[in-house]
Amino acid sequence: MNEFAQQLLTWYLTNQRHLPWRENKNPYYVWISEIMLQQTQVTTVIPYFLSFIHQFPDVESLAHADEAVLMKAWEGLGYYSRARNLQAAAKQIVCDYQGKLPKCRTELLKLKGIGPYTASAIASIAFDEITAAIDGNAFRVFSRVKMEASDIGESKSRLIFEKIGDTLISRTSPGDFNQAIMDLGAQLCTPKQPVCEYCPVAKLCLSYQYGVQLEFPKKAKKIKKKDVYLLADLVINEEGKFLFEQRSKSGVLKDMWTFPLTEVTQQVYQERKSTALLEVKHVFTHLNWYILLQIPPEVVRESSKAARWLALDDLSSYPIPKVQHKLLQGLSSDIRKNQ
Repeated sequence: MNEFAQQLLTWYLTNQRHLPWRENKNPYYVWISEIMLQQTQVTTVIPYFLSFIHQFPDVESLAHADEAVLMKAWEGLGYYSRARNLQAAAKQIVCDYQGKLPKCRTELLKLKGIGPYTASAIASIAFDEITAAIDGNAFRVFSRVKMEASDIGESKSRLIFEKIGDTLISRTSPGDFNQAIMDLGAQLCTPKQPVCEYCPVAKLCLSYQYGVQLEFPKKAKKIKKKDVYLLADLVINEEGKFLFEQRSKSGVLKDMWTFPLTEVTQQVYQERKSTALLEVKHVFTHLNWYILLQIPPEVVRESSKAARWLALDDLSSYPIPKVQHKLLQGLSSDIRKNQ
């Protein structure tokens, strides 16, 4: 075993994070956890993971789950396409792989929603395939160790970092190696305040030797997010129920249920601001949503979208996005007590 892998794994043996999906090498658990961890912090994922595998304990149950039930289980995690891709992949596994996850990276890449990193993570952790899993932590660790200046925002750079990972990875414990890189990046080799004095591979790290850790990894400036301005209509019928609409089957928050939303110009948004009940901002990967909750100036009729009158107690049966929860939380106590 090379010195880097040996030092890293020795550290990992006593410093690894104890996470529920690491209790065994169940491929299904590894897969679910890796998808949930995309764009989401570990502390947020843990309760969702435990609840999810209780509700959908195996590939079969996930493949045959009602979509509305699945989306409800995913509610609050965001990036809802991940849940839909999970179910699509589960159906592939049932149809094409006799209900068992394929054991190699190449076959895993054929599944919906599984990219290079996730395929390598599953293959190495669950099946001991020698393949480096390159996520944000790995980009950061490897770029600092080797002073690799390739822009991690460019897709072509992944091959460069995969080659670095493949030269360093343990041949006997590839899964532990990849998880150790994740933990090193999360605990010590952090983006802004790396704790290099406690790092097990500091003496092998070129950027540490030259004192330029914070200059790596290299990444071009992010593209500015698009601002979207929306009016959310608060409409209540005689029974005290709210009007909800189901989002379309394409675009942001597809198939989720929200108050009726109308996109407007920034000028109209500013004009309505003084009479709005509340203002909410919600951030997506590529969008900033600015929403005013208003009592509409005109009677709102049910649009061509699916629409229903729902009491607050009804919402437990419907997939509701986080942005809608923000609107609900902002409702005055006077409105809530009538529910």
